[in-house]
Parts: sequence; structure tokens; C-alpha cells
Amino acid sequence: MLLRAISGNRLSRALALLPGLLTLVIIGSSGRALAQDSPLLYSGPDRQEKLIAGARQEGEVMLYSAMIVNQAIRPIVDAFSKKYPFIKVNYWRAESSGIFTKLSAEARAGNVVADVVEGTGVGEAAIQAGFAQPYKTPVTEKIPQRYRDPNSLWTPSRVSYHSVGYNTKLVPEGQVPKTFEDLLDPRWKGKMVWHLGSSSGAALFVTNLRLKWGDDKTRDYLKKLAAQNVTGLTGVSARALVDRVIAGEFAMALNIFAHHPLISAKKGAPASSSLMDPVASTVGTTIVPKGLKHPHAAMLLVDFMASEEGQRILAKAGYFPVYPDIPTDDEIAPVIESVKRVSEQFISPENLIKYTQSSDDMIKAAFGQ
Repeated sequence: MLLRAISGNRLSRALALLPGLLTLVIIGSSGRALAQDSPLLYSGPDRQEKLIAGARQEGEVMLYSAMIVNQAIRPIVDAFSKKYPFIKVNYWRAESSGIFTKLSAEARAGNVVADVVEGTGVGEAAIQAGFAQPYKTPVTEKIPQRYRDPNSLWTPSRVSYHSVGYNTKLVPEGQVPKTFEDLLDPRWKGKMVWHLGSSSGAALFVTNLRLKWGDDKTRDYLKKLAAQNVTGLTGVSARALVDRVIAGEFAMALNIFAHHPLISAKKGAPASSSLMDPVASTVGTTIVPKGLKHPHAAMLLVDFMASEEGQRILAKAGYFPVYPDIPTDDEIAPVIESVKRVSEQFISPENLIKYTQSSDDMIKAAFGQ
């Protein structure tokens, strides 16, 4: 009797739970169905047709980008508009920090204007703040695995290599630093600058060393580097640091984009780059923000920017494409040749998120900056 009673009670409880379990199954199935219906996640064989149909109704798309307008944004927009003439492409250009500030304000106000956001550092910040949402694009299948996001929150827009930029009049050829230890030479005391408060500045310089050397060796190195009186600036871009080096305010800028001095040198400026082992590489990222108004057109633009066609446009514009078989513009090709002579250390957006704050803390501890 007791066994029957226990069995009966268990059966009653199981029957009582059944409606809830069925509800969870239905909700789970509905969730999967909604995900497949979403233009951001849809992967059916008619994906392109669905995106085009939806984009025709939306009629426009808004791109926020840190790329240079005449150099890259307009060529991308012109080619995209030629392919999809029924979509009006609006764009707004700013440094990545400015883009994040604007996106943050829009998210707080519940009125997100951007449909696609591109830049170096802004994607990581948006993901960390919870502004980004997952999406899928089939074009990433052709991109090297190391440049892909397993969580589908970003796609790579361009590759960047980071180096020391120097003034060739202030740093003679025979004295150019070749290693990180060379920066500790007393002759460079008070003559170096880096930018603070950015995931692509001083923090990236330190993160690169930490991933190569470990924290203890990096801390010891930073104590020695601090004795060199490196000037720390905030609110400036890596490009602005190169301009100040060219102007002769500093002999060297630590952790700038390696191609910027080469572009300036082609125009007659006394500038060059020194890539050290390991050279840090990062990717610009393209994210889709939560609350966007034109999801179908956004996905067509994301596809185009990450496609071989879009990447060839960026390569011609003087950016490093994410496809290794697309040739780089002759003006910055020497960077690729320099990378071949050292080891490349790709620092993913996830590692930037993971290490930037603690790398900043290490800088403050060593420099008081």
C-alpha cells in the first residue's frame, strides 16, 4: 500500500508538471522559429531573396564607421548603392570613442539610429556594454578562422598591425629601436609618447607583452619603461600621435597603426614604422546594435563589407583586408613584408575585453598615469 501511495504521489506530481514542461517545449520551439525568422539569423537557402525583399521595404540603412570618408566609406557606399540602388545609405564618421559615445546615448534614449557599426575598439566596447546582438553571415566562411567570432557578435572589417612610429630626422637609421628592450635606451628618455584610455593604445601595447611574456616580466619591463618618462596623452587618436611625431614634438610614438607613418612618408613626411617581435595585430569589427530599425538592409551591408568585393575596395583604399589572398595597396605593402620577419600575435576582441582594464591598471601602477 505504501509503495502504491508513493508511486501514485510521484505520478500525480509528474502529471502536474506536464503542462509546464509542454509550455517550455513550445516556447523553445517558438524561440528557434523566431531566430530563423529574424533577418539577422536566418540561414535558409532563400536568405538573399528575403533580405532584398525586406530591404526594399526599409529603403535605407545607417552606417557608423571610423574609416576615413573619402578613402574608404564613400567607395564602399558607392559600390553598395550600385548593387542595391533601392537602399539609401546614410553614414556618420567619427573616431571609435566618439562612435561608442553616440551609440551609448542612443541606446539609453531607446532610439538607436545606427544599423551597422564599424571601427577598431568600438565593437568590443559595444559588446561589453550589451549593445550588440548576434547575427550570422555566410561570407565569414572564407575568412581565416582566427578572425572569426565564435559567438557571432562581430565580423572583421579590416586587419591592423601595431608598431612604433618614429620621426626619421630624430631617429637615425642606425638607432631605430628593433626590440622592446631597445626602447629602454637612455637616449630616448623624455622623447616617447603613447595614448591612454583606449583599447588600441598603451593598453594594447601592454596586453601584447603580457600575452607573450606573462605578467611578472611585463611588470618588470614597465617599471624600466616608466623611468624613460614616456608622455601619456588622453583624448587623442593614434593618427594624431603620428602627426605630433612628424611635427617633431616627440621622436617616437608607441603602439600606433603601422601603416600610418608609411602613408605620411609617401607625402614627404619624415616618418616610418618599426615592427617589433611580437607585432600585435587586431581587427576592426562590424557589429549590429540592438534596437536597429533596418535589419534587412543592415545584413546586406554587413555581407558586402565582409565579402571579397568589399574587402578589395578597402585594400585599394589603403586598409589591410581580412582575406590573405587579396593584395594590399602598394603604399602600405612594406608592413606585410615586415610582419613576415617577426611573429604576429593576433589579439582578438575577446582578449581586448578581457585584458584592457587590467593592462590599464598595470600602467597606472608603474607610471602613475
